[in-house]
Amino acid sequence: MSIRYNQKREAEKQPRLTGGHRMCAGCGAGIVVSGVLRALEPEDRAVVVNATGCVEVSTFMYPYTAYMDSFIHSAFENAAATCSGVEAAYNALKRRGKVDGTVKFITFGGDGGTYDIGFQSLSGAMERGHDMVYVCYDNEAYMNTGVQRSSSTPRFSRTTTSPVGSVQPGKRQQKKDLTEILVAHNIPYVAQTAPIGNFRDLHLKSHKAIYTAGPCFLNILAPCPRGWDYPAAKLADIIKLAVDSCVWPLFEVEEGQWRVTYTPKKKLPVEDYLRSQGRFRHMFQPGNEWMIEEAQQQIDQKWERLLERAGG
Repeated sequence: MSIRYNQKREAEKQPRLTGGHRMCAGCGAGIVVSGVLRALEPEDRAVVVNATGCVEVSTFMYPYTAYMDSFIHSAFENAAATCSGVEAAYNALKRRGKVDGTVKFITFGGDGGTYDIGFQSLSGAMERGHDMVYVCYDNEAYMNTGVQRSSSTPRFSRTTTSPVGSVQPGKRQQKKDLTEILVAHNIPYVAQTAPIGNFRDLHLKSHKAIYTAGPCFLNILAPCPRGWDYPAAKLADIIKLAVDSCVWPLFEVEEGQWRVTYTPKKKLPVEDYLRSQGRFRHMFQPGNEWMIEEAQQQIDQKWERLLERAGG
């Protein structure tokens, strides 16, 4: 699928996520949700399903919602199942001539509700082949409930359940590669992106996912100033550092074909990214140089493997 990105046209669209929601200043999740929904064509309707988490509690307080489209709040563990059920019901009604028009089905969940608690229902919905998009806004911890570690939390990161001290150097385990796990489901489209620059990459992948028939998955980096410990005004800088250091590479897998969508002109050292956040501050203390070395080695290996898969 090939589409053109017209920044002026997209900027003039009526927002599907209104202002006045309660997300923190400097939060990446609100930009992610707004950017994905902006990829919808104006004439099309959407049903938005939201797992419990930062976005849900910030955009929905009964009976008020920040969404211009139909909205369903689901529990942590069943957002994908809820969305797949609504999609199946819509198709049944459409066959009977009781509904018409184009309706798209989109689920948003944080890493806690996607990598961990909601993974079973996500895997099931993808395997069954529902025509829906699941979007993970990945802020790498359970931010809404107190910054507890998740399986998305990077190694050595400080959280309230992976503290830093003389016994433990932050989280001990590597971050789970959920994007690769979803690729293994053999679904039509999987992509990893971030709200960076002119939002072209985010928009094109969101549009492709929404308008590709069948189950699609987007994993989108969504920094959290509270959990990552950075000044709110530094959101864009943090994202750019993640992408240019290849900590968060931008790529897509369409019908099994891997493609890197952004290659840094100059690949930055991972310490540039780590130094920008308080959650990694301990890695720069004397005697902890080995942590930075191991982090760099792991990132380099993953980047080279990605390039090989993409044929480059």
